[in-house]
Amino acid sequence: MQRNIFLLVLSVFVMTTVWSQEILLKDEAIKITIENNLGIKIAKNSLEVADNNADILNSGYLPTITGNAGASLDRQTTEGELANGETRGADGVETKRYNASVNLNYTLFDGLGRFYDYKRFKEEYGQSELQVRETIENTVLQLFSVFYEVARLEENVINLQEALEVSKNRLKRAGYQFEYGQNTGLDVLNAEVNVNTDSINLINAEQLLRNTKRDLNLVMNRDLSTSFEVDTTVVFVPNITMENFLTEAKQNNVQMLLMEKDILISEYSLKSFKGGYLPTVGLTGSYGWNKSSNNNPIAFAVASTNSGLSAGLNLSWNLFDGGRTIINVRNAKVNYETQELLKQQTELQIERDINNAWDTYRNALFVLDVQEKNLQTNQNNFERTNERYKLGQVTSIEFRQAQLNLLGAKLAKSQSKYEAKLAELQMLQVGGQLLNTDF
Repeated sequence: MQRNIFLLVLSVFVMTTVWSQEILLKDEAIKITIENNLGIKIAKNSLEVADNNADILNSGYLPTITGNAGASLDRQTTEGELANGETRGADGVETKRYNASVNLNYTLFDGLGRFYDYKRFKEEYGQSELQVRETIENTVLQLFSVFYEVARLEENVINLQEALEVSKNRLKRAGYQFEYGQNTGLDVLNAEVNVNTDSINLINAEQLLRNTKRDLNLVMNRDLSTSFEVDTTVVFVPNITMENFLTEAKQNNVQMLLMEKDILISEYSLKSFKGGYLPTVGLTGSYGWNKSSNNNPIAFAVASTNSGLSAGLNLSWNLFDGGRTIINVRNAKVNYETQELLKQQTELQIERDINNAWDTYRNALFVLDVQEKNLQTNQNNFERTNERYKLGQVTSIEFRQAQLNLLGAKLAKSQSKYEAKLAELQMLQVGGQLLNTDF
């Protein structure tokens, strides 16, 4: 009686522990990952740098303003002859000078170099945005590869628990039959071996599940010891067609968009270098203040103060800079042509990836359909074998084989389900629709 009460309390404790575990939903996992993942944070920092570079403060369009100030002291001996022929001199004559000025320099025209540099900075910012998106897509795909592996292992643990329970019931039945002389001790020993094997399989699966949960916590960058269960629901995206998928991929694939940015950046760099052939026109202005004083008795004025504005316009034309501009333009042209070739190469690679991803996805769906039918067949076979085993019409070996077939079918169906979903996600990533999908 006490043993039964203990088992009841233990069962309630175990169920309470299971129920108290967090159920990690897919949307929640994505939110945590985007907020916490270190790789995404690093990419966002790079985006912030690109944003700073694209600011008007880095464009060269604003003037430069400098302030200067100084003071000096001279101590000299002077001698001078007056108009009447008289000679006068002074020792220790001090001359004090003070000056201050504010100077402005502004480039009115620089051959359009800064114009195209500014446009290039804007495109580089857009490129950084795409790189952040690419990082998020890769991280989300990594997240779900681990997420669905946790889901698969959770289902495996449940299936192995059920298999172990069947083996324990079989061992109990074999023990009863042996007591009543209905079978030999060999059936009991075989049943014990099967229980031990199923127990070991379950323990290994539980250990692998714990390890994989830590992997998932690592992707989400949270405490590795956080306990949770995942949502094992799998819903496939309906009405996907190859034609629409291919069209969307050419318009939304992040690699294609990055290549287009590279071409624009190369084009603006070329135009910026060509600006080196043109003159530069600048505007200068300043406001200055100067004061000088001395105690020279023969000086006409012992102190003077000057202040005022000055402005000027200058033109500079680098007629020949040793050939640096020519080389820069040539290299920029070659780089632009290279980017065009890389775009063609990327288009071919993406078309190949699309076809591969589509075939993999369709094949995975077919395998899933076959495994579902195979599971139903093995389920029916096991139920009939179990009934016949109870009646003594099949051997324990035949029963065990039916049990293993059913377990294998459950595991295979679970694996094919998650492989099909991952194939779908990989296909959506190639098509540029991963982040627009309900998971």
